[in-house]
Amino acid sequence: MANCIQMLSGGEIDVETLHALAGPAAAEVLRGHAGGVSGYWPRVWAMRGFLYACDDVATRVVIEGAKDESWRVREMSAKVVARRRVGDALEAMVALGHDPVLRVRRAADRAIVRVVESEA
Repeated sequence: MANCIQMLSGGEIDVETLHALAGPAAAEVLRGHAGGVSGYWPRVWAMRGFLYACDDVATRVVIEGAKDESWRVREMSAKVVARRRVGDALEAMVALGHDPVLRVRRAADRAIVRVVESEA
């Protein structure tokens, strides 16, 4: 989880973590394809890691992901919020309800429903 936080916070890309998160696709990114390590895929994969392991330390990074320049990272942030029911991210999900990308808006809507249901 620490490596995912590091990658999403603009830190160094951990090659082993990238391979674990993305499988064979990581090799292409590491060779400079699909935007390379400075592209959005490493951030998407790091955010996806929080679907499986997430705690209060990662919450800030998940919420910040809702503001990422890449719609894929924003969408994955919303998916994490929905799966992990991150109540602190509710305001960020409401803001994503106005995202220009339909997939992001739908993921944010699902996240809002899941968070509200878990707090009821």
